[in-house]
Amino acid sequence: MSNNSLSFEFASGADSTQVQEQVVKSCSSSSSNLKEVCEAELDLADFKFDYRTDNPAVYVSSYHRYSCGNLDGMWVDLSLCADYDEFMQVCRLIVFDEEDPEFMFQDMQNWPDSWYDEGSLSEDTFERIQEFAELDEDEREAFEAFMDVRCDSDVTFEEFREAYCGKWDSEEEFTENLIDELGILDEVPEHLRRFFDVSAYSDELFRYDYDFQDGYIFRVS
Repeated sequence: MSNNSLSFEFASGADSTQVQEQVVKSCSSSSSNLKEVCEAELDLADFKFDYRTDNPAVYVSSYHRYSCGNLDGMWVDLSLCADYDEFMQVCRLIVFDEEDPEFMFQDMQNWPDSWYDEGSLSEDTFERIQEFAELDEDEREAFEAFMDVRCDSDVTFEEFREAYCGKWDSEEEFTENLIDELGILDEVPEHLRRFFDVSAYSDELFRYDYDFQDGYIFRVS
């Protein structure tokens, strides 16, 4: 990247897929933000969100642009940012023309809605999103179900992993598997096992020890 000029691409409009190229004028400007932009040595194309992936993304612009009726900004793939500092550098590149930009995160994709804040994306939230991105599709859905079970958007991934018991079609299916796995009926003669009330036992388990949410089962702590 040249020390005198900077070129990159960004999308026009929060819902637009068109890409426009803009060239930033000389870094001789007194804008501290523009100086940071010129020193960043990043290519925005490397962070642009690809809709064919399920990576977490956020649409970055600024409140000043929005108040002026300007929706220019860019979808940023958060999983491509090495850390929060690099993400903030990308944000400053997108809003290159404002000295002290008030970032506006106009939309989001592929991470829990409860973590979204139009006016802020903190380092803690960024790190949680990156960890969320490492989960597979079922685990992502299970994690969101776990937040619903706990009624808490701040549950940790450690708590989730300790509680998560997999995806099941029903409470009784899980109970039957648990009975086999723990050998609960191993000492019961075969001809008497049919008298064991699996349904009643399942009701008891899910009254005190387990939760069933959206097809996922969690151990109650």
